[in-house]
Amino acid sequence: MAGGLLLSGAIAALLTTTIPAQHGSPVFTDPPPDKIVIDIATVNGSGCPQGTTAVAVSEDNTAFTVTYSDYLAQAGGSSDPTAFRKNCQLNLVVHVPQGFTYAIASADYRGFASLQQGASGTQRASYYFQGSSNTAYRSHPFNGPYNDNWQATDSTDWAQLVWAPCGVQRNFNINTELRVTAGTSAPGKVSFMTMDSTDGDISTVYHMAWKECPRS
Repeated sequence: MAGGLLLSGAIAALLTTTIPAQHGSPVFTDPPPDKIVIDIATVNGSGCPQGTTAVAVSEDNTAFTVTYSDYLAQAGGSSDPTAFRKNCQLNLVVHVPQGFTYAIASADYRGFASLQQGASGTQRASYYFQGSSNTAYRSHPFNGPYNDNWQATDSTDWAQLVWAPCGVQRNFNINTELRVTAGTSAPGKVSFMTMDSTDGDISTVYHMAWKECPRS
């Protein structure tokens, strides 16, 4: 699935405000004017079979989206015993304009869940740059009865942002996971949770923060 990705203008600009500089603090900037390009280096996992994942970058360089079309975990009824957990690991090559670096400030996850009484679902995610320590998973639980769209957001304080190293290429890794348990109230009925979209309207959105690299 590697290859240059087409740019998409469907994402709202949420991180374009310049943060005023303080003494001793980095200067946060507006996104670079030159377009960024994201290539998928590798994609692995039961939640993202080959050909079911796509990435697009916003026109203003403030975010990128990941869209899945076959990301579903389920339990109960006649579900396959291994279907209760689905995961996906994306390894992305982010081509950043010279002189800039980026961090992931927040991520919005969306999908649909149908959970029976007593059932539960969990969405988890972690992010890290190649060569750095894997960040801790952030989890969002959902409990049945539930039959609706769901949304979860991971946010990072500005002081805790992890920036891509300047001057070197480090791939960006995203690990996501869905888990569903049938519980004991209605184990004969199927409960499921998706993070997929067949029409492109439901996407995971990663909001990017930018700053200029130190000048040598």
